[in-house]
Amino acid sequence: MLGVAPVFVWVPPDALAPALIAAAAIGFGWLLWLRRRERKAADATGRRVLETCEYLASELAAGQPPGAALARAAADWPELDPVAEAFRVGSDVPAALRTVAARAGAADLRLLAAAWHVAHRTGQGLADAVDRVSRQLVEARATRRVVDGELASARATARLVALLPVAALAMGSGVGGDPVGFLLRTPPGWLCLGAGLAFGLAGLWWIESLARAVDRGP
Repeated sequence: MLGVAPVFVWVPPDALAPALIAAAAIGFGWLLWLRRRERKAADATGRRVLETCEYLASELAAGQPPGAALARAAADWPELDPVAEAFRVGSDVPAALRTVAARAGAADLRLLAAAWHVAHRTGQGLADAVDRVSRQLVEARATRRVVDGELASARATARLVALLPVAALAMGSGVGGDPVGFLLRTPPGWLCLGAGLAFGLAGLWWIESLARAVDRGP
């Protein structure tokens, strides 16, 4: 059995506070990056949902049977495999769609599930129901692009404001001062550094939280 030896990193006492502040800032920045990556992944999933609905609408309008259309859609997007399998074995297709809709960014599949359920219960044409869902999602996507454009300017402004202290440090160094030394080697500087980073990162987190709230909708 291999033993695991603990690794100790010695940090000089006068560098301990800046090291802790830097570690906290890096951790917080990592969380922000993860949230942004999740948002992009959800947006990509939303686009796949729209493409799937448009594909199903076109296939059904062309007279293709629902099972074949679902199988082809699942071949292009494997997340729909449970839905195609549910249709193949005669199970509940709307329930399978709602299960897939629980994934981040796939909530619009609930509309497709509702249309499928109504068409099945009432005998209404499935092709027409799916086509209406597809057109509704296209309109929603267009609105979302407008909202994303507005949010992009807010995010850009927040990032610019977060970078302004760096420019201030460069200007202070250029006029003969030592702002970096003050921040890294004195207790008041550590306090200013920690507070500045905390406010800057909190502002970025707030902007991302607003964007996520808009993405989720009412």
